[in-house]
Amino acid sequence: MSDFSELLQEAEKLTTNLEGTTELPKVERSLRQVLEASNELYSRVAQTGAKDIQANLLLGSKGIDLPKIVQKLESISTKRTFEPIEPVEDLDLGSLLENEVRNCILSVVESGYSSCLKSVYDNAWEHQAGEWKQEKRKILNSMIAPSGSFLELGSNKSIFMEPSAPTAPFLGVSETLYATKIIEYNNSVAKNSQQQDLVSIFMKISQDFKDAKVKDMWEMIKYMIDLPPFPHSDDPIKMRYSKPIINALVHQGKKYLEDRYKTYMNNIINENLTIALRGGIPGTYHMVRSFVGIRLQGEYYGLNDGTIEDRPIWPMVYYCLRAGDLNAAIYCLKKHNSDFKEIINILEAKTNNASCVDYAKLEASVRFAYRRMVRNETDPFKRIIWAVLGCCDIVDEHSEVARTADDYLWLKLSLVRTDYDKEDHIKYEDLQRMILEDYGESHYDAYNQPHLYFQMLLLTGQFEAALEFLARIEKYKVHSVHMAIALKELYLLGGPYDPSAPLISVDPMDPKPARRLNIARLILIYVKKFEMICFHEALHYFFILRNIRDSEGTSLFQMCTRDLALETKCYEQILGKVQRNGVRSKGLIDQFSSSAVTAESIAEITADALCKKGLFEDAIELYDIANKQDMALNLLCSLLSQVVQIPPQAGSLRDRLQQKSYELAERYEREGYKSSTIVVVSFLKLKDLLTFFDYYHSKQFNLALKTLGEIQIIPLQSHEFEERVKAFDNLSIELCKVIPDIVLATMNMLFAQYQKLKGNEYMPSKHKNEATENQLIYLRQQAKTLTDFAGLLPYRMPGDTNSRLVQMEILMH
Repeated sequence: MSDFSELLQEAEKLTTNLEGTTELPKVERSLRQVLEASNELYSRVAQTGAKDIQANLLLGSKGIDLPKIVQKLESISTKRTFEPIEPVEDLDLGSLLENEVRNCILSVVESGYSSCLKSVYDNAWEHQAGEWKQEKRKILNSMIAPSGSFLELGSNKSIFMEPSAPTAPFLGVSETLYATKIIEYNNSVAKNSQQQDLVSIFMKISQDFKDAKVKDMWEMIKYMIDLPPFPHSDDPIKMRYSKPIINALVHQGKKYLEDRYKTYMNNIINENLTIALRGGIPGTYHMVRSFVGIRLQGEYYGLNDGTIEDRPIWPMVYYCLRAGDLNAAIYCLKKHNSDFKEIINILEAKTNNASCVDYAKLEASVRFAYRRMVRNETDPFKRIIWAVLGCCDIVDEHSEVARTADDYLWLKLSLVRTDYDKEDHIKYEDLQRMILEDYGESHYDAYNQPHLYFQMLLLTGQFEAALEFLARIEKYKVHSVHMAIALKELYLLGGPYDPSAPLISVDPMDPKPARRLNIARLILIYVKKFEMICFHEALHYFFILRNIRDSEGTSLFQMCTRDLALETKCYEQILGKVQRNGVRSKGLIDQFSSSAVTAESIAEITADALCKKGLFEDAIELYDIANKQDMALNLLCSLLSQVVQIPPQAGSLRDRLQQKSYELAERYEREGYKSSTIVVVSFLKLKDLLTFFDYYHSKQFNLALKTLGEIQIIPLQSHEFEERVKAFDNLSIELCKVIPDIVLATMNMLFAQYQKLKGNEYMPSKHKNEATENQLIYLRQQAKTLTDFAGLLPYRMPGDTNSRLVQMEILMH
């Protein structure tokens, strides 16, 4: 075993081999120091991570000491930034004041930043809200489908919106036929002649459309307007839900369905003459007998109570009722020798228009018999007859008999009662709600059967909803518009109180489910496609809106005519034009002239709209038509003050205004001015200044100075100085704007004349004369007067005006 000495020798030998021959500095560390260095390196690696180590290695290889750079960056002071400054605690007055000043500046910057940010935020939201409002208005203006934007329309949601086909900007055959009748009707209204019935007029021309559905629609309208007289001052919606009108609407709806079914039975009989065996005897009874023979061929079972002339009794009675012939039904019952006195008595009472009390008693007896015996009968025709006459069992749809929409509607209308104390009946409003909201467009397949859904709505007195639906069908839009016009002229169409409302809307004060149709929007949508070409026809449609007014009391006819004139810019064609002799030529609007609607009133509101748009030149013409001389001259002066100093050019704004000024001046001098004195004076002086600047730009200085002397607006002689300075206070703002240009133009002319005379300065003295020198002195005096005048005016001249005046005056010495 080796001792410690041998181990020491081996260790020294290993050390020598390790060190080699290279002279390296030796680092002597104890074990504790090595441990501390290791811990420090480990903590640094654990805190900074591998990325910082790689960064140190990378930058260290390039001779960059990263830790020192980090220390320098951390030592940089941030006291020059906008961070709040700590107050100085010591009593250094200079530092204290400097600190306070900087704090004040920072507080001002911060408050300015906050207010600016708030202002930007508010303006941004205001602009956004304005854009939203404008977009909403655009949507409403183009909306032709039910809308809940104003009021919730319940569950009546449109299941389709037929894409509108591209339309030509002119009238088609149907549009032309309708427009011709509208023009004839408006002409009769303008002449205060007897008012025509538009429904009858449109029904006649519906024969030319070669569309049976359209003809049927107009026929429905004809039936439903046959109502008892009512005051036209009342609201159509409130009037329509009164007891007499509801009864009339129910009666007319049933009457249409009954007459239609009678036509249907005749058609079936004519198609099956061999089976019908009708014979030549006219009348409802024989028609029904033939129809029942065709219709009931083993199809129905459980028919009771025997036959009449080989026909079941209850089908015979039912179809007589369905055809609307109560006497034929009574005849069937009596001919049968049956003991159904309740039915016979109530039918006779309906025929003889019995009193409400007597009829109620008969109805009660029928209802009692129905509940006691008939309800469980197997004969469907007997059950429906007793249910209709006794107004009972309203839940039963009687689908074995009422198979079509017409039959169903006739059944429901037969069960409608007003002021009825029994629960077993149908209210008119409930029937309307069921068709419009509960069933709606999807149930009736309205897209494929628009005629059917229109019929269901119209025959239940829902004119507005029916017409709005029809307007969404491109094929029937033209007919819907004219149906609405016809009903409006009869005071039967309910419209909104606000003309800007959607096409269809709900008024919370109306009985449910009443709708209001905005006919103004409907007409505007219809007219939009041809108004840019067919002015005459468009104006006649606008005339329909003459009695509708906006919130400011302006007639929609006037507003629509104004908008048409603004859009087309055909002011002369629509409103006429005032000729040089003072007589206005007639425009299209003159065919509607009345005390309420005149070309002058429409021209005035059109001119006001043009002023808001900044189209002053067109507004002058229209104010002239409206006999608003003061407004016309004011605008003309405002425009002249902007262009009077410009060199003349053919066709320019200045040239047009100059011609207009001469025309108006000639006419107004002949007819007499009706404007204020200051406006007239300004207009005449500006008109003369046009001539002055024409001479100036054409280098006719003598004529220009002569004209300027006649205008008497600036001094050309020293004795005129005080007078012109005092008169300046009485000049209008339009003239004051032109003063700098007048003074400069005058000084330029004087300087040009001075230079022309001065051109002879280098001639021999013998050629000079005293007159030339006097003339130069006179020009200097005039230039001095102009400079002094410009300096004393209580008006802020343009920046270089005074310097240019002084410069030219100096050059004249």
